Amino acid sequence: MDHHPEEPVAPDVEAFIRELPKVELHVHLEGSMRPELLLRLARRHRVAGIPTTPGELREWYAFTDFPHFIDVYLTSVQALLDAEDFAELTADVAAGLAAQNVRYAEVHVSLFGHLMRGVDARTVFDGIERGRRAAEAEHGIRLRWIPDFPGDYGVDSAERTLDATLRHGPDSVVGFGIGGIEVPRAPFAGVFGRARAAGLRSLPHAGENGGPDRVREALDLLGAERIGHGIDAARDPELLARLRDEQVPVDVSPTSNLRTRAVAGLKDHPLPAMLEAGLLTTLNSDDPPMFGTDLLGEYRTAHRMGLGPAELAGLARNGVHACYLDPAAKQSLLAEIDAVASHHGA
Repeated sequence: MDHHPEEPVAPDVEAFIRELPKVELHVHLEGSMRPELLLRLARRHRVAGIPTTPGELREWYAFTDFPHFIDVYLTSVQALLDAEDFAELTADVAAGLAAQNVRYAEVHVSLFGHLMRGVDARTVFDGIERGRRAAEAEHGIRLRWIPDFPGDYGVDSAERTLDATLRHGPDSVVGFGIGGIEVPRAPFAGVFGRARAAGLRSLPHAGENGGPDRVREALDLLGAERIGHGIDAARDPELLARLRDEQVPVDVSPTSNLRTRAVAGLKDHPLPAMLEAGLLTTLNSDDPPMFGTDLLGEYRTAHRMGLGPAELAGLARNGVHACYLDPAAKQSLLAEIDAVASHHGA
């Protein structure tokens, strides 16, 4: 689904990227729906407003700006109605991640996008858990969940999402998130305080296109333990220094930023500068089919931005450090990354 065909990377770099064990920390379940599955589900449920051919879908995914992307996203989730749909989507997404040597993923689930359509939280959680267990058995990949809500829908959407998560969420829920159009974060301080008190990690989107202040608010008001996107922090030296000193992980998704026009071009992307500044930066795919990418594609993109194999291995390690796997699993994954890097002379 790539609207900008890319030059292939050198074969040795390609082999290295494929062999690297990876984690994915910023990927949306619904935004990972492959066109074939979306078309099938839309037909199954006779959903209006979704294109009916792969070609039309490609045009539909050519986003003019961030609000346009959000519109398309909210329309596409209407194809998900019963637990079977969610199980099928989860199994499909997990298989796609496992094929890229992703060993572990913390996956955002647009829970409020389903609640607002009258889909019960139990239906969502039952379906994604069924898909998760099947994928773990078949591929060995481990998945964990981050239910989220769109900030532009207000505090009520946040409270309803958290209530549904605390009532029906399985043990595989690790965190709580906010996405959507980037509105001020102060109104959500209370609900994030409640989520953290219940043992959920605070994993908000911030600084994707809302400026450095959104990142500050996420840290100060939401108790953010990891920042989703965070690229606007690069415009504020003081904030960069704080993220470096506190080693708050920042989950960066370069192709997403290009597709939603958050950055003008690859040469304008702050990823290399963020790494240079010492930030604990991770590499992620966000909404892969919508943006014509996947996690392998993001590693290739990072390489095109000037990062060599040693830095790519560093990004893979950062993902492990920033995730919520148990310490023993982290150590074992880091040892595997080191072995692959050493084998490739990185």
